[in-house]
Amino acid sequence: MYTVTIYNGIEDTEGTLIHSPYVDDIKCVFNINQLLRSVSNMDLTINMQSPAWGIIKPLKTLIKVVNIRTGKREFDGRILKKTEEMNSNGMHYVKYACESKLAYLNDSNQRYNVVQDTTVAGFFAQLINKHNEQVEPYKQFKVGNVTVTNSTNNVYRYVGYSKTMNELKENLIDSLGGYLMLREEADGNYIDYLAEVGDQKNTPIRLRSNLKDMRRDIDPTQIITRVIPLGKRLEATEGGTGSVSQPRLTIESVNSGIDYIDIPELQEEFGIITGEVIYDDVTTPDILLLRGQQFIASQKAARVSYDIQAINLDMIDPNFEEFELGNYHPIEQPFFGIDERLQIIEKKIASNNPQSDSLTFGEKQLTLTQYQVQANRQTKRVENLELEVTSQSETLNNLQNSVNQVTQEVNNVTQEVNDVKGTVDEADLPALTDAVDSLNQAVENLTTTVEGINLATQTEDGLMSSEDKTKLDGLENYSNATETESGLMSTTDKAKLNLITVLNSVDLDDLRSKLALIYVTQSIDLDQLEQRVSNLEGS
Repeated sequence: MYTVTIYNGIEDTEGTLIHSPYVDDIKCVFNINQLLRSVSNMDLTINMQSPAWGIIKPLKTLIKVVNIRTGKREFDGRILKKTEEMNSNGMHYVKYACESKLAYLNDSNQRYNVVQDTTVAGFFAQLINKHNEQVEPYKQFKVGNVTVTNSTNNVYRYVGYSKTMNELKENLIDSLGGYLMLREEADGNYIDYLAEVGDQKNTPIRLRSNLKDMRRDIDPTQIITRVIPLGKRLEATEGGTGSVSQPRLTIESVNSGIDYIDIPELQEEFGIITGEVIYDDVTTPDILLLRGQQFIASQKAARVSYDIQAINLDMIDPNFEEFELGNYHPIEQPFFGIDERLQIIEKKIASNNPQSDSLTFGEKQLTLTQYQVQANRQTKRVENLELEVTSQSETLNNLQNSVNQVTQEVNNVTQEVNDVKGTVDEADLPALTDAVDSLNQAVENLTTTVEGINLATQTEDGLMSSEDKTKLDGLENYSNATETESGLMSTTDKAKLNLITVLNSVDLDDLRSKLALIYVTQSIDLDQLEQRVSNLEGS
Protein backbone atom coordinates (compact mmCIF):
# COMPACT_ATOMS: atom_id res chain seq x y z
CA MET A 1 0.00 0.00 0.00
CA TYR A 2 2.96 2.33 0.66
CA THR A 3 6.31 3.07 -0.97
CA VAL A 4 9.20 4.47 1.07
CA THR A 5 11.97 6.33 -0.77
CA ILE A 6 15.06 8.03 0.65
CA TYR A 7 17.06 10.83 -0.99
CA ASN A 8 20.67 11.56 -0.06
CA GLY A 9 20.48 15.32 -0.11
CA ILE A 10 18.39 17.77 -2.09
CA GLU A 11 20.43 17.06 -5.23
CA ASP A 12 19.34 13.40 -5.29
CA THR A 13 16.17 13.63 -7.38
CA GLU A 14 15.83 9.91 -8.19
CA GLY A 15 16.10 8.48 -4.69
CA THR A 16 16.42 4.91 -3.43
CA LEU A 17 13.34 2.73 -2.92
CA ILE A 18 13.58 0.92 0.43
CA HIS A 19 10.00 -0.36 0.82
CA SER A 20 7.49 -1.71 -1.72
CA PRO A 21 3.94 -2.91 -1.01
CA TYR A 22 4.20 -5.77 -3.47
CA VAL A 23 4.69 -9.38 -2.35
CA ASP A 24 8.28 -10.66 -2.33
CA ASP A 25 9.59 -7.17 -2.99
CA ILE A 26 11.88 -5.05 -0.81
CA LYS A 27 10.61 -4.30 2.71
CA CYS A 28 11.31 -2.25 5.83
CA VAL A 29 9.32 -1.59 8.99
CA PHE A 30 7.97 1.89 9.71
CA ASN A 31 5.44 3.71 11.86
CA ILE A 32 4.15 7.19 11.00
CA ASN A 33 2.67 9.56 13.57
CA GLN A 34 0.85 12.39 11.79
CA LEU A 35 0.15 15.39 14.05
CA LEU A 36 -2.17 18.26 13.23
CA ARG A 37 -0.85 20.72 15.82
CA SER A 38 2.82 19.79 15.86
CA VAL A 39 5.69 18.27 13.87
CA SER A 40 4.80 14.84 12.48
CA ASN A 41 7.32 12.05 13.08
CA MET A 42 8.20 8.58 11.90
CA ASP A 43 10.42 5.66 12.90
CA LEU A 44 12.11 3.43 10.34
CA THR A 45 13.80 0.05 10.90
CA ILE A 46 16.06 -1.62 8.32
CA ASN A 47 18.29 -4.71 8.30
CA MET A 48 21.52 -5.52 6.48
CA GLN A 49 19.65 -6.61 3.32
CA SER A 50 18.10 -3.16 2.86
CA PRO A 51 19.53 -0.94 0.08
CA ALA A 52 19.50 1.86 2.69
CA TRP A 53 22.05 0.03 4.85
CA GLY A 54 25.11 2.21 5.39
CA ILE A 55 24.10 5.12 3.10
CA ILE A 56 21.78 7.16 5.35
CA LYS A 57 23.19 10.46 6.62
CA PRO A 58 21.32 11.89 9.62
CA LEU A 59 19.85 15.39 9.03
CA LYS A 60 20.83 15.23 5.34
CA THR A 61 18.93 12.20 4.04
CA LEU A 62 15.34 13.00 3.09
CA ILE A 63 12.48 10.49 3.18
CA LYS A 64 9.05 10.27 1.57
CA VAL A 65 6.20 7.80 2.12
CA VAL A 66 3.50 7.61 -0.59
CA ASN A 67 0.16 5.80 -0.48
CA ILE A 68 0.08 4.14 -3.92
CA ARG A 69 -3.67 3.53 -3.68
CA THR A 70 -4.54 7.22 -3.27
CA GLY A 71 -1.35 8.86 -4.56
CA LYS A 72 -1.13 10.95 -1.37
CA ARG A 73 2.14 11.69 0.40
CA GLU A 74 1.74 10.39 3.95
CA PHE A 75 5.13 11.62 5.17
CA ASP A 76 7.71 14.05 3.81
CA GLY A 77 10.72 15.00 5.90
CA ARG A 78 14.22 14.08 6.94
CA ILE A 79 16.01 11.34 8.88
CA LEU A 80 17.45 12.22 12.28
CA LYS A 81 19.38 10.04 14.72
CA LYS A 82 19.87 6.28 14.46
CA THR A 83 19.85 3.47 17.02
CA GLU A 84 21.73 0.24 16.31
CA GLU A 85 20.27 -3.04 17.62
CA MET A 86 21.12 -6.76 17.66
CA ASN A 87 18.72 -9.51 18.73
CA SER A 88 19.40 -12.89 20.34
CA ASN A 89 19.66 -14.53 16.89
CA GLY A 90 22.58 -12.33 15.94
CA MET A 91 20.53 -10.25 13.49
CA HIS A 92 21.52 -6.59 13.23
CA TYR A 93 19.05 -3.76 12.76
CA VAL A 94 19.20 0.01 12.60
CA LYS A 95 16.27 2.14 13.73
CA TYR A 96 16.02 5.77 12.57
CA ALA A 97 13.90 8.61 13.91
CA CYS A 98 12.44 10.96 11.30
CA GLU A 99 10.61 14.31 11.37
CA SER A 100 8.47 16.18 8.85
CA LYS A 101 9.49 19.31 6.91
CA LEU A 102 7.73 21.51 9.45
CA ALA A 103 10.70 20.77 11.75
CA TYR A 104 12.85 23.02 9.53
CA LEU A 105 11.42 25.84 11.67
CA ASN A 106 13.61 24.47 14.49
CA ASP A 107 16.75 25.19 12.44
CA SER A 108 16.49 28.95 12.95
CA ASN A 109 16.30 31.34 15.90
CA GLN A 110 14.46 34.62 16.15
CA ARG A 111 15.91 37.86 17.51
CA TYR A 112 14.62 40.12 20.26
CA ASN A 113 11.93 42.43 18.96
CA VAL A 114 8.92 44.37 20.21
CA VAL A 115 6.09 44.00 17.69
CA GLN A 116 3.15 46.40 17.76
CA ASP A 117 0.67 48.01 15.36
CA THR A 118 0.96 44.90 13.19
CA THR A 119 -1.72 42.49 11.95
CA VAL A 120 -1.60 38.78 12.68
CA ALA A 121 -0.68 38.10 9.05
CA GLY A 122 2.09 40.72 9.17
CA PHE A 123 3.57 39.30 12.38
CA PHE A 124 3.44 35.76 10.98
CA ALA A 125 5.27 36.91 7.84
CA GLN A 126 7.97 38.60 9.97
CA LEU A 127 8.71 35.34 11.80
CA ILE A 128 8.81 33.25 8.61
CA ASN A 129 11.02 35.75 6.78
CA LYS A 130 13.48 35.81 9.71
CA HIS A 131 13.61 32.01 9.48
CA ASN A 132 14.26 32.09 5.72
CA GLU A 133 17.24 34.40 6.23
CA GLN A 134 19.07 31.71 8.21
CA VAL A 135 18.49 28.40 6.37
CA GLU A 136 19.25 26.74 3.05
CA PRO A 137 16.78 27.30 0.17
CA TYR A 138 15.15 23.87 0.49
CA LYS A 139 14.27 24.65 4.13
CA GLN A 140 12.66 28.00 3.30
CA PHE A 141 8.91 28.62 3.15
CA LYS A 142 6.83 31.09 1.19
CA VAL A 143 4.14 32.78 3.29
CA GLY A 144 0.79 31.44 2.12
CA ASN A 145 -2.74 32.00 3.35
CA VAL A 146 -3.33 33.50 6.80
CA THR A 147 -6.93 33.32 8.02
CA VAL A 148 -6.32 33.67 11.78
CA THR A 149 -7.21 37.09 13.22
CA ASN A 150 -7.93 38.65 16.60
CA SER A 151 -10.59 41.09 17.76
CA THR A 152 -8.44 44.17 17.08
CA ASN A 153 -6.56 42.81 14.03
CA ASN A 154 -3.49 44.11 15.83
CA VAL A 155 -0.83 42.28 17.81
CA TYR A 156 1.48 43.49 20.53
CA ARG A 157 4.21 40.94 21.18
CA TYR A 158 7.69 40.51 22.61
CA VAL A 159 9.84 38.19 20.51
CA GLY A 160 12.80 36.47 22.16
CA TYR A 161 15.77 34.47 20.93
CA SER A 162 14.18 31.02 20.85
CA LYS A 163 13.53 28.73 17.88
CA THR A 164 11.14 30.00 15.22
CA MET A 165 8.76 27.12 15.94
CA ASN A 166 8.63 28.06 19.63
CA GLU A 167 7.93 31.73 18.86
CA LEU A 168 5.12 30.76 16.46
CA LYS A 169 3.61 28.53 19.09
CA GLU A 170 3.93 30.88 22.07
CA ASN A 171 3.07 34.18 20.34
CA LEU A 172 0.40 33.00 17.91
CA ILE A 173 -0.95 29.46 18.19
CA ASP A 174 -1.24 29.28 22.01
CA SER A 175 -3.13 32.57 22.24
CA LEU A 176 -5.01 32.74 18.93
CA GLY A 177 -5.32 29.10 17.92
CA GLY A 178 -4.98 28.00 14.32
CA TYR A 179 -2.94 25.46 12.39
CA LEU A 180 0.38 25.55 10.50
CA MET A 181 -0.08 23.73 7.20
CA LEU A 182 2.53 22.99 4.52
CA ARG A 183 1.76 22.61 0.82
CA GLU A 184 4.04 22.01 -2.10
CA GLU A 185 3.46 24.09 -5.23
CA ALA A 186 5.36 24.36 -8.52
CA ASP A 187 7.22 27.46 -7.32
CA GLY A 188 8.18 26.12 -3.88
CA ASN A 189 6.96 25.13 -0.42
CA TYR A 190 4.24 27.30 1.16
CA ILE A 191 3.28 27.59 4.81
CA ASP A 192 -0.28 28.62 5.70
CA TYR A 193 -1.62 29.79 9.05
CA LEU A 194 -5.28 28.76 9.03
CA ALA A 195 -8.08 29.23 11.53
CA GLU A 196 -9.85 26.04 10.37
CA VAL A 197 -8.74 22.95 8.43
CA GLY A 198 -10.31 19.68 7.34
CA ASP A 199 -13.55 18.57 5.70
CA GLN A 200 -16.81 17.31 7.14
CA LYS A 201 -17.02 13.60 6.32
CA ASN A 202 -20.07 11.35 6.41
CA THR A 203 -18.36 8.05 7.24
CA PRO A 204 -19.23 7.33 10.89
CA ILE A 205 -17.04 5.51 13.36
CA ARG A 206 -19.28 3.18 15.33
CA LEU A 207 -19.47 -0.13 17.17
CA ARG A 208 -20.02 -3.31 15.14
CA SER A 209 -18.80 -1.48 12.04
CA ASN A 210 -15.31 0.04 11.99
CA LEU A 211 -14.61 0.81 15.66
CA LYS A 212 -12.17 -1.61 17.35
CA ASP A 213 -10.98 0.11 20.54
CA MET A 214 -11.71 3.44 22.16
CA ARG A 215 -10.42 5.49 25.07
CA ARG A 216 -11.70 8.86 26.29
CA ASP A 217 -9.62 11.19 28.47
CA ILE A 218 -11.38 13.94 30.42
CA ASP A 219 -8.84 16.42 31.81
CA PRO A 220 -9.98 19.24 34.13
CA THR A 221 -6.42 19.99 35.37
CA GLN A 222 -5.94 23.11 33.21
CA ILE A 223 -8.93 24.89 34.71
CA ILE A 224 -8.47 28.33 36.31
CA THR A 225 -11.01 29.32 38.97
CA ARG A 226 -9.28 32.58 40.04
CA VAL A 227 -8.06 34.61 37.06
CA ILE A 228 -5.36 37.30 37.21
CA PRO A 229 -5.59 39.37 33.98
CA LEU A 230 -2.27 41.02 33.08
CA GLY A 231 -1.76 43.69 30.40
CA LYS A 232 1.28 45.29 28.77
CA ARG A 233 4.59 45.52 30.57
CA LEU A 234 5.02 48.77 32.46
CA GLU A 235 8.12 50.90 32.27
CA ALA A 236 10.97 49.35 34.23
CA THR A 237 11.34 50.80 37.71
CA GLU A 238 14.64 52.18 38.88
CA GLY A 239 16.94 49.30 39.65
CA GLY A 240 14.93 46.90 37.45
CA THR A 241 16.85 43.92 36.16
CA GLY A 242 15.26 43.34 32.77
CA SER A 243 12.07 42.67 30.87
CA VAL A 244 11.34 39.37 32.63
CA SER A 245 10.94 41.11 36.01
CA GLN A 246 9.06 44.15 34.72
CA PRO A 247 5.63 44.68 36.29
CA ARG A 248 2.50 44.47 34.16
CA LEU A 249 -0.76 46.37 34.03
CA THR A 250 -3.38 44.90 36.41
CA ILE A 251 -7.09 45.48 37.17
CA GLU A 252 -6.67 46.62 40.80
CA SER A 253 -7.65 50.23 40.08
CA VAL A 254 -11.00 49.22 38.55
CA ASN A 255 -11.73 46.07 40.60
CA SER A 256 -12.07 47.22 44.25
CA GLY A 257 -8.33 47.01 44.88
CA ILE A 258 -7.82 43.34 43.99
CA ASP A 259 -6.00 42.08 40.91
CA TYR A 260 -8.00 38.90 40.31
CA ILE A 261 -11.50 37.73 39.38
CA ASP A 262 -13.08 34.75 41.15
CA ILE A 263 -15.35 32.26 39.36
CA PRO A 264 -17.61 30.94 42.18
CA GLU A 265 -19.33 28.14 40.23
CA LEU A 266 -15.98 26.66 39.17
CA GLN A 267 -14.52 27.08 42.66
CA GLU A 268 -17.46 25.13 44.07
CA GLU A 269 -16.70 22.27 41.67
CA PHE A 270 -12.87 22.31 41.69
CA GLY A 271 -11.70 24.60 44.53
CA ILE A 272 -9.49 27.70 44.18
CA ILE A 273 -6.96 27.36 41.33
CA THR A 274 -5.16 30.60 40.46
CA GLY A 275 -3.76 31.37 37.03
CA GLU A 276 -2.78 34.42 35.00
CA VAL A 277 -3.88 35.44 31.51
CA ILE A 278 -1.57 37.83 29.66
CA TYR A 279 -2.69 40.41 27.09
CA ASP A 280 0.35 42.27 25.79
CA ASP A 281 -1.79 44.52 23.58
CA VAL A 282 -4.02 45.86 26.41
CA THR A 283 -2.92 49.23 27.80
CA THR A 284 -5.85 50.34 30.03
CA PRO A 285 -7.32 48.72 33.18
CA ASP A 286 -10.94 48.95 31.94
CA ILE A 287 -10.18 47.02 28.77
CA LEU A 288 -8.06 44.56 30.74
CA LEU A 289 -11.00 43.87 33.10
CA LEU A 290 -13.26 43.34 30.11
CA ARG A 291 -10.80 40.91 28.54
CA GLY A 292 -10.55 39.01 31.81
CA GLN A 293 -14.33 38.70 31.94
CA GLN A 294 -14.34 37.52 28.31
CA PHE A 295 -11.80 34.85 29.21
CA ILE A 296 -14.03 33.64 32.04
CA ALA A 297 -17.02 33.46 29.70
CA SER A 298 -15.08 31.42 27.15
CA GLN A 299 -13.13 29.18 29.56
CA LYS A 300 -14.13 25.53 29.58
CA ALA A 301 -14.17 23.23 32.58
CA ALA A 302 -12.38 20.30 30.97
CA ARG A 303 -10.65 19.12 27.82
CA VAL A 304 -11.76 15.82 26.31
CA SER A 305 -9.76 13.76 23.82
CA TYR A 306 -10.46 10.39 22.24
CA ASP A 307 -8.02 7.64 21.18
CA ILE A 308 -9.62 5.29 18.68
CA GLN A 309 -8.56 2.17 16.81
CA ALA A 310 -10.56 2.17 13.57
CA ILE A 311 -10.56 -0.13 10.56
CA ASN A 312 -9.95 1.35 7.10
CA LEU A 313 -13.04 -0.05 5.42
CA ASP A 314 -12.48 2.29 2.46
CA MET A 315 -9.88 -0.24 1.27
CA ILE A 316 -12.64 -2.77 0.56
CA ASP A 317 -15.82 -0.67 0.39
CA PRO A 318 -16.00 2.56 -1.69
CA ASN A 319 -18.94 3.74 0.43
CA PHE A 320 -16.49 4.42 3.28
CA GLU A 321 -14.18 7.44 3.23
CA GLU A 322 -10.50 7.38 4.12
CA PHE A 323 -9.43 8.73 7.50
CA GLU A 324 -7.33 11.86 6.94
CA LEU A 325 -5.69 14.22 9.39
CA GLY A 326 -7.84 17.29 10.10
CA ASN A 327 -11.13 15.87 8.84
CA TYR A 328 -14.26 15.59 10.97
CA HIS A 329 -16.15 12.28 11.37
CA PRO A 330 -19.30 11.33 13.29
CA ILE A 331 -18.43 9.27 16.38
CA GLU A 332 -21.10 6.95 17.79
CA GLN A 333 -20.49 5.12 21.08
CA PRO A 334 -23.67 4.69 23.16
CA PHE A 335 -21.92 3.53 26.36
CA PHE A 336 -19.82 6.73 26.53
CA GLY A 337 -22.82 8.77 25.46
CA ILE A 338 -20.98 10.00 22.35
CA ASP A 339 -22.85 10.99 19.20
CA GLU A 340 -21.10 13.98 17.64
CA ARG A 341 -18.61 15.11 15.01
CA LEU A 342 -14.97 15.28 16.07
CA GLN A 343 -11.75 16.23 14.29
CA ILE A 344 -8.83 13.86 13.72
CA ILE A 345 -5.79 15.60 15.24
CA GLU A 346 -3.45 12.59 15.21
CA LYS A 347 -3.19 9.56 12.93
CA LYS A 348 -0.80 6.64 13.31
CA ILE A 349 0.10 4.42 10.35
CA ALA A 350 1.91 1.10 10.81
CA SER A 351 3.49 -0.78 7.90
CA ASN A 352 2.66 -4.13 9.50
CA ASN A 353 -1.02 -3.20 10.00
CA PRO A 354 -2.05 -0.97 7.08
CA GLN A 355 -5.75 -1.81 7.31
CA SER A 356 -6.10 -0.35 10.80
CA ASP A 357 -5.42 3.24 11.84
CA SER A 358 -4.93 4.59 15.34
CA LEU A 359 -6.74 7.93 15.54
CA THR A 360 -6.80 10.69 18.14
CA PHE A 361 -9.80 12.97 17.97
CA GLY A 362 -9.11 16.43 19.11
CA GLU A 363 -9.76 18.09 22.24
CA LYS A 364 -13.35 18.99 22.81
CA GLN A 365 -13.82 21.74 25.36
CA LEU A 366 -16.53 21.08 27.96
CA THR A 367 -18.37 23.81 29.83
CA LEU A 368 -18.97 23.29 33.54
CA THR A 369 -22.53 22.18 32.82
CA GLN A 370 -21.39 19.72 30.14
CA TYR A 371 -18.67 18.41 32.46
CA GLN A 372 -21.21 17.79 35.23
CA VAL A 373 -23.66 16.18 32.78
CA GLN A 374 -20.90 13.84 31.57
CA ALA A 375 -20.07 12.87 35.15
CA ASN A 376 -23.74 12.32 35.99
CA ARG A 377 -24.23 10.21 32.88
CA GLN A 378 -21.26 8.04 33.78
CA THR A 379 -22.56 7.63 37.33
CA LYS A 380 -25.98 6.69 35.97
CA ARG A 381 -24.44 4.10 33.63
CA VAL A 382 -22.56 2.56 36.57
CA GLU A 383 -25.79 2.45 38.58
CA ASN A 384 -27.60 0.78 35.67
CA LEU A 385 -24.83 -1.79 35.38
CA GLU A 386 -25.03 -2.47 39.09
CA LEU A 387 -28.80 -2.95 38.83
CA GLU A 388 -28.35 -5.28 35.88
CA VAL A 389 -25.73 -7.31 37.76
CA THR A 390 -28.04 -7.46 40.80
CA SER A 391 -30.91 -8.59 38.59
CA GLN A 392 -28.78 -11.30 37.00
CA SER A 393 -27.62 -12.44 40.44
CA GLU A 394 -31.21 -12.68 41.62
CA THR A 395 -32.10 -14.69 38.51
CA LEU A 396 -29.21 -17.07 39.16
CA ASN A 397 -30.23 -17.41 42.81
CA ASN A 398 -33.80 -18.18 41.76
CA LEU A 399 -32.57 -20.82 39.33
CA GLN A 400 -30.32 -22.29 42.00
CA ASN A 401 -33.27 -22.38 44.39
CA SER A 402 -35.28 -24.18 41.72
CA VAL A 403 -32.49 -26.74 41.33
CA ASN A 404 -32.37 -27.16 45.10
CA GLN A 405 -36.13 -27.69 45.21
CA VAL A 406 -35.97 -30.30 42.47
CA THR A 407 -33.13 -32.04 44.29
CA GLN A 408 -35.10 -32.00 47.54
CA GLU A 409 -38.14 -33.44 45.80
CA VAL A 410 -35.99 -36.19 44.30
CA ASN A 411 -34.58 -36.93 47.75
CA ASN A 412 -38.10 -37.10 49.15
CA VAL A 413 -39.15 -39.53 46.43
CA THR A 414 -36.02 -41.60 47.10
CA GLN A 415 -36.89 -41.81 50.77
CA GLU A 416 -40.44 -42.85 49.97
CA VAL A 417 -39.12 -45.53 47.62
CA ASN A 418 -36.77 -46.80 50.33
CA ASP A 419 -39.67 -46.96 52.76
CA VAL A 420 -41.75 -48.91 50.25
CA LYS A 421 -38.80 -51.21 49.53
CA GLY A 422 -38.42 -51.95 53.21
CA THR A 423 -42.10 -52.82 53.47
CA VAL A 424 -41.90 -55.02 50.43
CA ASP A 425 -38.83 -56.82 51.80
CA GLU A 426 -40.70 -57.58 55.00
CA ALA A 427 -43.69 -58.81 53.02
CA ASP A 428 -41.45 -61.00 50.91
CA LEU A 429 -43.17 -60.09 47.63
CA PRO A 430 -40.58 -60.66 44.86
CA ALA A 431 -42.62 -59.03 42.12
CA LEU A 432 -43.03 -55.78 44.04
CA THR A 433 -39.33 -55.83 44.97
CA ASP A 434 -38.29 -55.94 41.33
CA ALA A 435 -40.67 -53.11 40.50
CA VAL A 436 -39.35 -50.96 43.34
CA ASP A 437 -35.75 -51.62 42.28
CA SER A 438 -36.54 -50.43 38.77
CA LEU A 439 -38.21 -47.33 40.16
CA ASN A 440 -35.22 -46.67 42.43
CA GLN A 441 -32.83 -46.92 39.46
CA ALA A 442 -35.00 -44.51 37.50
CA VAL A 443 -34.88 -42.02 40.39
CA GLU A 444 -31.08 -42.29 40.58
CA ASN A 445 -30.86 -41.69 36.84
CA LEU A 446 -33.13 -38.67 37.22
CA THR A 447 -30.94 -37.30 40.05
CA THR A 448 -27.77 -37.70 37.95
CA THR A 449 -29.44 -36.04 34.98
CA VAL A 450 -30.69 -33.06 37.00
CA GLU A 451 -27.30 -32.51 38.66
CA GLY A 452 -25.54 -32.55 35.27
CA ILE A 453 -27.80 -29.99 33.63
CA ASN A 454 -26.34 -26.48 33.30
CA LEU A 455 -28.25 -23.21 33.27
CA ALA A 456 -29.80 -22.54 29.89
CA THR A 457 -28.78 -19.69 27.56
CA GLN A 458 -30.49 -18.30 24.48
CA THR A 459 -28.30 -20.58 22.34
CA GLU A 460 -27.83 -23.72 24.50
CA ASP A 461 -30.37 -25.90 26.35
CA GLY A 462 -30.03 -26.40 30.11
CA LEU A 463 -32.58 -26.62 32.92
CA MET A 464 -34.91 -25.30 30.26
CA SER A 465 -34.71 -25.21 26.48
CA SER A 466 -32.86 -22.37 24.74
CA GLU A 467 -36.20 -21.43 23.17
CA ASP A 468 -37.82 -21.09 26.61
CA LYS A 469 -34.79 -19.16 27.90
CA THR A 470 -35.21 -16.69 25.00
CA LYS A 471 -38.89 -16.36 25.89
CA LEU A 472 -38.03 -15.82 29.57
CA ASP A 473 -35.57 -13.01 28.70
CA GLY A 474 -38.18 -11.28 26.58
CA LEU A 475 -41.17 -12.18 28.71
CA GLU A 476 -42.95 -8.89 28.15
CA ASN A 477 -43.05 -9.55 24.39
CA TYR A 478 -45.28 -12.68 24.72
CA SER A 479 -49.02 -13.01 25.30
CA ASN A 480 -50.82 -15.79 27.17
CA ALA A 481 -51.03 -19.04 25.17
CA THR A 482 -54.20 -20.91 24.26
CA GLU A 483 -54.64 -24.42 22.91
CA THR A 484 -54.81 -22.86 19.41
CA GLU A 485 -52.29 -19.98 19.60
CA SER A 486 -48.72 -20.04 21.04
CA GLY A 487 -47.65 -17.40 23.55
CA LEU A 488 -45.61 -17.80 26.72
CA MET A 489 -45.68 -21.51 25.87
CA SER A 490 -46.54 -23.57 22.81
CA THR A 491 -50.10 -24.72 22.08
CA THR A 492 -48.99 -28.30 22.87
CA ASP A 493 -47.65 -27.26 26.30
CA LYS A 494 -50.82 -25.26 26.95
CA ALA A 495 -52.92 -28.38 26.27
CA LYS A 496 -50.69 -30.36 28.66
CA LEU A 497 -51.08 -27.66 31.31
CA ASN A 498 -54.85 -27.80 31.01
CA LEU A 499 -54.64 -31.57 31.41
CA ILE A 500 -52.48 -31.13 34.55
CA THR A 501 -55.15 -28.80 35.93
CA VAL A 502 -57.72 -31.56 35.49
CA LEU A 503 -55.41 -34.09 37.10
CA ASN A 504 -54.85 -31.79 40.08
CA SER A 505 -58.53 -32.13 40.90
CA VAL A 506 -58.13 -35.89 41.37
CA ASP A 507 -57.63 -37.29 44.89
CA LEU A 508 -54.06 -38.60 44.48
CA ASP A 509 -54.10 -40.70 47.70
CA ASP A 510 -57.21 -42.49 46.54
CA LEU A 511 -55.71 -42.95 43.08
CA ARG A 512 -52.46 -44.34 44.52
CA SER A 513 -54.39 -46.84 46.67
CA LYS A 514 -56.40 -48.02 43.71
CA LEU A 515 -53.33 -48.31 41.46
CA ALA A 516 -51.44 -50.26 44.17
CA LEU A 517 -54.39 -52.57 44.64
CA ILE A 518 -54.63 -53.16 40.89
CA TYR A 519 -50.91 -53.82 40.62
CA VAL A 520 -50.84 -56.21 43.59
CA THR A 521 -53.92 -57.96 42.36
CA GLN A 522 -52.49 -58.46 38.86
CA SER A 523 -49.10 -59.66 40.10
CA ILE A 524 -50.23 -62.19 42.81
CA ASP A 525 -51.61 -65.67 42.19
CA LEU A 526 -54.93 -65.57 44.05
CA ASP A 527 -55.06 -69.38 44.48
CA GLN A 528 -51.62 -69.31 46.14
CA LEU A 529 -52.70 -66.41 48.36
CA GLU A 530 -55.83 -68.31 49.51
CA GLN A 531 -53.70 -71.40 50.21
CA ARG A 532 -51.29 -69.37 52.36
CA VAL A 533 -54.15 -67.82 54.26
CA SER A 534 -55.59 -71.30 54.93
CA ASN A 535 -52.20 -72.54 56.11
CA LEU A 536 -51.85 -69.59 58.48
CA GLU A 537 -55.33 -70.17 59.89
CA GLY A 538 -54.55 -73.88 60.40
CA SER A 539 -51.37 -73.10 62.28
